[in-house]
Formats: sequence, C-alpha cells, structure tokens
Amino acid sequence: MSVNKQALDSDSTTDVGDITDTEEELVKECEEIWKDMEEYQNKLSLIGTKTLTDSNAQLSLLIMQVKCLTAELRQWQKETPEIIPLTEDVLVTLAKEEFQKLRHDLEMVLSTIQSKNEKLKENLERIFNELKTKMLNIREYKKKLLITLGEFLEDHFPLPDGNVKKKKKNIQEPTAQLITLHEMLEILINRLFDVPHDPYVKISDSFWPPYIELLLRNGIALRHPEDPTRIRLEAFHQ
Repeated sequence: MSVNKQALDSDSTTDVGDITDTEEELVKECEEIWKDMEEYQNKLSLIGTKTLTDSNAQLSLLIMQVKCLTAELRQWQKETPEIIPLTEDVLVTLAKEEFQKLRHDLEMVLSTIQSKNEKLKENLERIFNELKTKMLNIREYKKKLLITLGEFLEDHFPLPDGNVKKKKKNIQEPTAQLITLHEMLEILINRLFDVPHDPYVKISDSFWPPYIELLLRNGIALRHPEDPTRIRLEAFHQ
C-alpha cells in the first residue's frame, strides 16, 4: 500500500499509536512462542534422528506456521496503514447510512404499532356493536313491558271518576290534571335509569295520593329519607 504523506490530525495520530502498541505486543508474543519452539526443537534433536511420531509431526507443522506468521507480521510492520480522512463526503455518507438504519427501525416499530391499533380498533368496534345490539334489545323489551304494564294498569287502576262522591268532606278537589298509575310508574322508571345517582322524583299535584300510598305500601316506591315530598322507584334490578 502507498504511504500517505499528508499531515494527520490528532485523532489519526492516536489511532496510529494504538496500532503500533498492538503490533509490538503481537511481536513479543510471537518471539516468546518462537523461543519455546526452538527449545522444543533442540530437545528433539538431542534425542536423535528417529521416525517422527504424530505429535512430533504436529509440532513441526506448528513451528513452520509460527515462522510464516512472524514473517508476515514483520512485513506488515514495515508498512504504514492508510487512514481514510473524515472529509465532509465521508461524514455525509456515514450519516446517511445511520439515518437509513434508524428509518428502517422506526418503520418496523410503526408497522407493529399500526397492526396493534388495527386489532384494537376491530375489538372496540365489535364490542361497541355488541353493546349497541344489547341496548336495542333492552329498549325493545322495555317498550313491550311498559305497553303490557300500561294495559294492565288501565284495566285495574283507572283514574278516579269525578262524579264519585267523596267519603270525607274535607278532601279537596285536585288542582291539576291527574295522571294514570301507568304514567306515574313510567316517570319513576325513566328517572331511575336516566339519573341513577339521583332517582328521586318530586311529588306533584298530578300524582293521585291513593296511588302514591299504594306504591309505598307495597314496596314499589320509597320516600326520600330527608324529604317526604320526593319518592323513587325501588331498584329491583340491583
């Protein structure tokens, strides 16, 4: 290789120094191995010229390999390593390689996240559709139940007849139009499901008192513990 005659910066000088130290250590190790090999060879020569056994043959091959490696090392010592200068083009090339690697890694991560998001989206949509179907079924069942309940209540619990004589003279005429028992229960049911944290309903003049007492006496409705003018439907579903 040709010797680079240009001046090297401080980093390049440090790298050359490290390479020189490493070469010196290798030379020392090879010289020590070579001394050992020569010592073993001298001992073998004292034994006499006998047929080489397998172990002696291997030893001879090792000695030859050491000589070759030593000669090659000395040849490398005579040459100066060519150091690629860190020019702007080299830095740009290295930066592009690192950027491409980083981009590839980020694309892999993004692909994994997108795949997980798609699965999560599918699961959420499936759960949402199941809940939607259940809600529709519940609303349909509630509608049928209210219709059946309304028919039963209208037959057995009609509104009071205004022509019926009052048993007590001190009973006042209602100031508001009375609602049916079915309508009262529907108000209480809607309040219970729409505002479960505050299911109480204010008793209005349209609530016929006998129907209120009927609901309270049979445990269908409950009074507010602090406000007797408010009632709620018993939560039978809990």
